[in-house]
Amino acid sequence: MDAKSVDPEKAAAGDVCDADCVMPVRSANPIRARSLIRDNLEKQAGCLNLIHSRMPNIKVFSGTSHPDLAQRIVDRLGIDLGKVVTKKFSNLETCVEIGESVRGEDVYIVQSGSGEINDNLMELLIMINACKIASASRVTAVIPCFPYARQDKKDKANAQSRAPISAKLVANMLSVAGADHIITMDLHASQIQGFFDIPVDNLYAEPAVLKWIKENIPEWKNSIIVSPDAGGAKRVTSIADRLNVEFALIHKERKKANEVASMVLVGDVKDKIAILVDDMADTCGTIVHAADRLVEAGATKVYAILTHGIFSGPAISRINNACFEAVVVTNTIPQDGHMRDCPKIQCIDVSMMFAEAVRRTHNGESVSYLFSNVPY
Repeated sequence: MDAKSVDPEKAAAGDVCDADCVMPVRSANPIRARSLIRDNLEKQAGCLNLIHSRMPNIKVFSGTSHPDLAQRIVDRLGIDLGKVVTKKFSNLETCVEIGESVRGEDVYIVQSGSGEINDNLMELLIMINACKIASASRVTAVIPCFPYARQDKKDKANAQSRAPISAKLVANMLSVAGADHIITMDLHASQIQGFFDIPVDNLYAEPAVLKWIKENIPEWKNSIIVSPDAGGAKRVTSIADRLNVEFALIHKERKKANEVASMVLVGDVKDKIAILVDDMADTCGTIVHAADRLVEAGATKVYAILTHGIFSGPAISRINNACFEAVVVTNTIPQDGHMRDCPKIQCIDVSMMFAEAVRRTHNGESVSYLFSNVPY
């Protein structure tokens, strides 16, 4: 047999290596040369098939914080949710059992920072570690609402309070647990990405928000985009530029967390539709005070659009009693209960953005398209 040819049985079995996938030597016999070339092409095809067969498959698992969003993501991807059993011992320790093999697989775990945040965070860490030590090829944490994101720095006024930077601690915990990649949406402060030494894809709800405004506010061209605090100025200017409308902001001073002392409106909202935009709303004290201030300043209607609707404590009753036309949130946090209790709350589905981010990440494609477009 020629030194550069391949055993037919070996080729048929697909058991070929890079050393075998080489061009054949020249032959004086043309028929022999064509035969060698044909055999070599078949070998190379066998090599490619072998490589593709080794590409890891995708597995998506859901934590207990937001199973509805995880189901929407896998429905969009055309796959089934991975099997996982989560339970608690009598002393409330969390136990997670992955119900199928993840060896060599590309694993995505969907868990949002909502509800019982501490329990859900611990569950996510355990699931990541369980997949990692089960020899998963890569583990990506899909965290629609990043927990502890508001504790991202020491406040200037409280520099001597020895306050923790808990967002950095959460980043360290995720990395140590074994996460290789993070996918999240509208981080409270974008510099949280720098707390990680692993890739972080921070998606934006802005494309979905723009789509909702154009489809649901008929007079949106006579609107003004308002930030309820100075920290959100960059967010509202981006939306205002893309809608080609004006923007305003409200400067607030807090006496302490969740309590607003005073508000000063910067901008003219008279006879315009005011659209408040923020990344999250917890007790809703800020946006309710802001709405009252906008009505006093002459706004004809007030909408609020929020990425993460936490709505804890008196939030629902405050919204019901406020002057909002609608309070629009995304489903990064479960909203079914909130929508039942408050008819003003409407929900934008962002599962397609996460599904597309997962698909593009798995296939090694760029996700930057999602920063300015809604996938269909």
